[in-house]
Amino acid sequence: MNLPATRNLERVVIATRRSRLALWQAEHVKQRLAELYPRLDVQLLPLSTRGDELLDARLDKAGGKGLFVKELEAAIDDGRADLAVHSMKDVPVALPEGFVLAAITAREDPRDAFVANQYAALAELPDGATVGTSSLRRAAQIAERRPGLRLRTLRGNLDTRLAKLDRGEYDAVILAAAGLRRLGLAGRIRSLLEVADSLPAAGQGALGIECRARDRALRELIAPLADAATDACVRAERAVNLALGGNCAVPLGAYAELEGARLRLRALVASPDGRRIARADRTGDASRPELLGEQAAQALREQGALEILAQLVAPE
Repeated sequence: MNLPATRNLERVVIATRRSRLALWQAEHVKQRLAELYPRLDVQLLPLSTRGDELLDARLDKAGGKGLFVKELEAAIDDGRADLAVHSMKDVPVALPEGFVLAAITAREDPRDAFVANQYAALAELPDGATVGTSSLRRAAQIAERRPGLRLRTLRGNLDTRLAKLDRGEYDAVILAAAGLRRLGLAGRIRSLLEVADSLPAAGQGALGIECRARDRALRELIAPLADAATDACVRAERAVNLALGGNCAVPLGAYAELEGARLRLRALVASPDGRRIARADRTGDASRPELLGEQAAQALREQGALEILAQLVAPE
């Protein structure tokens, strides 16, 4: 494939976090671009983000998941990089002015994974067992099903989290299956939490490529990496969050599936202790994913979602 003619693009720099998973994601996009454009020079710019540095603080108390993307956006803004690759579940629903998601790639397994050394499934854990998770969304859904478990905050990159499990600091940890699979660690997964039991975060398992909105040549270059089905699903999921206030760190799950020309969207908002959960299950036209997201959000409002969110001491 020839390079876009609107600009002589010979070199593209990808901003990425330094974690092993983030580097894998950026390298994956680099390889995809190299396959499409063999003459294009694609380089990585690894950066440390505030979210990576705050290893002991809960994200909801430190500023939310947007802490993982701000430094990458700054590198694009000042010209050090042309684009950034993000895990879509970490991308705030409102992008800074002048930025756009130029492509959302095909989704990996969106489910949450149960990882333990002595137990094969969540149901096998005895009351009082310690479960680590970085997400209030996961914690709330686990607490609803297993109120006798001890849920503790688990921070750090994927390797750090697994090391804490192996040192015996936790009896089990809940991680995104997509990250484990991408790093060749699928063997650590003892079982998968089905969507009905642990609704994923909006965008979980999908990668997003962000760049300047005005850079049409770059957007044209990136466009072939987009997956239309994943794009529609993720847009519906993110619309739920946006309609409920736009905080990407609240205990909210949203997952859409394409069924022919229709989208099925399931969403929930939960109190952190799992005692109050509002759920919605809506189906709509796949060509209008944002409308479906708004409809699901309205169904959650009617079940008290805003009251649940208002009772949080701090947004997730």
